Amino acid sequence: MMFGLAVFSLAAQADVQVGSKKFTESVILGEIGTQLLGAAGIASKHRSELGGTRVLWEALKRGDIDVYTEYTGTLREEIFADREFVSQAELHAALAEQGIVMSPPLGFANNYALAMRRERAESLDVQSIAGLQTHPELKFGFSNEFMDRADGWPGLQRKYDLPQKARGLDHDLAYRALAEDAIAVTDVYSTDAEIVYYNLQVLDDDRHYFDEYKAVWLYRQDLSGAAADALLQLTGKLDTTAMQGLNTRAKIDRVPAKKVASGFLQESLGIAEPAAKKTWGGPLLRYTLEHLFLVGVSLIAAILLAVPLGLWAAVTPAIRQPVVGFVGVLQTIPSLALLVIMVPLLGIGALPAIVALFIYSLLPIVRNTVAGVTGIAPGLRESAEALGLPLMARVRRVYFPLALPSILAGIKIAAVINVGTATLAALIGAGGYGQPILTGIRLDDTGLILLGAVPAAIMALAVQGLFDLAERWMVPRGLR
Repeated sequence: MMFGLAVFSLAAQADVQVGSKKFTESVILGEIGTQLLGAAGIASKHRSELGGTRVLWEALKRGDIDVYTEYTGTLREEIFADREFVSQAELHAALAEQGIVMSPPLGFANNYALAMRRERAESLDVQSIAGLQTHPELKFGFSNEFMDRADGWPGLQRKYDLPQKARGLDHDLAYRALAEDAIAVTDVYSTDAEIVYYNLQVLDDDRHYFDEYKAVWLYRQDLSGAAADALLQLTGKLDTTAMQGLNTRAKIDRVPAKKVASGFLQESLGIAEPAAKKTWGGPLLRYTLEHLFLVGVSLIAAILLAVPLGLWAAVTPAIRQPVVGFVGVLQTIPSLALLVIMVPLLGIGALPAIVALFIYSLLPIVRNTVAGVTGIAPGLRESAEALGLPLMARVRRVYFPLALPSILAGIKIAAVINVGTATLAALIGAGGYGQPILTGIRLDDTGLILLGAVPAAIMALAVQGLFDLAERWMVPRGLR
């Protein structure tokens, strides 16, 4: 656990925090930015795969990260969807109001488009988005972010009067679904390596719905001049062909993003590949310690609140249902939504993840504590009262010991749930076993997915076994 604290403190100490979204191109650009800063002698850290646009934008505004790559179309259509900009100067001014600077374009545009398998598009004679109108039977599957974006599916459907319905799925999984004919049409980014790999037909945007998405750096105004100068070396140096080539190396050839970035910088700017940093214990140990930190801290905090709260509710009938009902309502909040809600309030990293896991731990502990106390035989409760013991003494000496098996069962349930839920914490930069799972999904690499999923399952089983042993040690044999 102390190592986990050290990991998070080291992240906080880095001079510049570079963020990236949960797709390959953004990760590569995050690595390029980190290495540009390193070559200039500026300490930096890459906070990789932090979810979608809103997570990165909120993190940048809060100062949890200092820079990330964004696209001009996303700025106009998503981040500032409620405003119209006549010129780039107005967009720069709007960003300045938030304390943010936009760099000149890096050299390429990564535009939205719709795509189909080429042979199917040719067999149906569909060459443009408008051509989809006459094929209502086609199944549409779009990335989850595209489903709700201001410049995404809702507006596109209205613009082209499309009769189809669409479902959301992970962007990387959509390509596999397309290849297997589970869906017929999906959204793509124009620099995606999969367009060539899967031999896709990009449909013409004949009604000019999609904006232009030029890649730019977004960075905070308080970023040092030296850091900004280092990042601006990339201005105009990365064209569309080069970016698609980098994506292909990372996604199709399975070259690590860090190596892809260093190869590009060496060829284009003459920046030598950074020396590999020595890390103690390897990535699996780091993921394990980060995961244990998240689960351990959130569970301990939940026990300290939920057990007393459950005891209080159990002996006070007037508040029993409101307390159990309240923690039950908290449990119904979708875990991914809760994590994203936490970002504007608490930033990214371990803290919002721990708070979310803490909230999810309350219900099983409170409910089992209440059930354990209220399930004590009436004769035993009456005997304790007949002895003249004050309420707190009855709770401490009678109710709590008798309810302990039920309380421990609730804590065990909370712990196992936390181990699984904590894998989502990687989406907001908290690390743990979710990091290789996210990377594996992005790269379609089953080995990486298993690197996170198998240890998480083993940890859940180990936690359950430890609590079984704790029950045998803490609970007298007659109460088991």
